[in-house]
Amino acid sequence: MKLLALDTSTEACSAALFIDGEIRQRFEITPKAHTKLLLPMIESLLAEAELELTQLDALAFGCGPGSFTGLRIATGVVQGLAFGADLPVVPISTLAALAQDFSHDLSFVAMDARIGEIFWGVYQKNTDGFVELVGKEAVLPVEQIEFPEKNALGIGSGWRVYETELVEKTRGWISKIEHDVLPQSRIIAELGVHGFKQGRAVAAEFAQPVYLRDKVAQTERERAAAKMDKSAALMDNVSNF
Repeated sequence: MKLLALDTSTEACSAALFIDGEIRQRFEITPKAHTKLLLPMIESLLAEAELELTQLDALAFGCGPGSFTGLRIATGVVQGLAFGADLPVVPISTLAALAQDFSHDLSFVAMDARIGEIFWGVYQKNTDGFVELVGKEAVLPVEQIEFPEKNALGIGSGWRVYETELVEKTRGWISKIEHDVLPQSRIIAELGVHGFKQGRAVAAEFAQPVYLRDKVAQTERERAAAKMDKSAALMDNVSNF
């Protein structure tokens, strides 16, 4: 199994190559430099492994939630690579990637979403050691979070920004907090391989970002609809020519 994974959902930029159980990664914390670094990272990984993109089985990417600009960068790159090499894509939640990076069975993942909100997800490890979502991921104020009353690990930047409020809300169910962590492509590669084997890969055009905010998602749908309208109009003009 050969899979390339990438992530630009936060201030970190990373790419990883999974080859038959071995993972090689490039990782840098470089706010606003993702567009300059991501493709060279991918090129160096493939060159180091002496592989062409077309020799891979699939791609994976951190689909969100996260930075709007960062998610657009990752989506654009993974779609371009997938279309060019005719490869399927496995979208991976950035919240799931954070939870998978730790050995704790239950994780309460909170990423700072700004404007007084957090991206929230509860993840439980299954018997195979892979995280599964409990309930739904959401973007919401701390006071509206939902969680099972069980001992859990608190993960993500939201625990740094809203630690007092989150600890109070979860009423002592947090055994430890890991807030200085960012999604990494090596974990997205691991989850991507698992997702591929589970049949969760999609065609390039269906590899879309997950913003969780309805307003942003609606705007993206409107843009996609506008593009389709323009394409249809262009085809009509060509037909009439």
